[in-house]
Amino acid sequence: MRRRLAVPVACLALALTGCGGEQTPGVNGAPEDASPSQGQAYPEVRSIELTPAGQGTYDVAVTISSPYDSPERYADGWRVMDQDGEVLGVHELTHDHADEQPFTRTQYALEIPADVDEVTVEGRDLRNGFGGGTRTVDVPD
Repeated sequence: MRRRLAVPVACLALALTGCGGEQTPGVNGAPEDASPSQGQAYPEVRSIELTPAGQGTYDVAVTISSPYDSPERYADGWRVMDQDGEVLGVHELTHDHADEQPFTRTQYALEIPADVDEVTVEGRDLRNGFGGGTRTVDVPD
């Protein structure tokens, strides 16, 4: 009996723990994984990967989910902030990704000061601006 329960319990634990990175709740208390029918207002930042690119710069690969994407409204970018909320960089997206959800794009050679230990990424919606859940990751050495 214990062996039969092990797989479902492990799957449940995995589902409850998420997939890495610190995540904050959406703006206005809206759940971050709200479906389009629930009126999702902002894209969800799913993951961030920082790769050292030399001379204090990093490539920032960001995976975003915006299931409501259409040519009329879509996730049109993100911003990278330090631990004090100072904006280090903004990345622009110029078209929808309706046929590619979630999607990953990379912001190259972002300068991150040596005294910054972690960065937070926040998505931006074409209609609603910046908002929704964020993810925070440590800056690698």
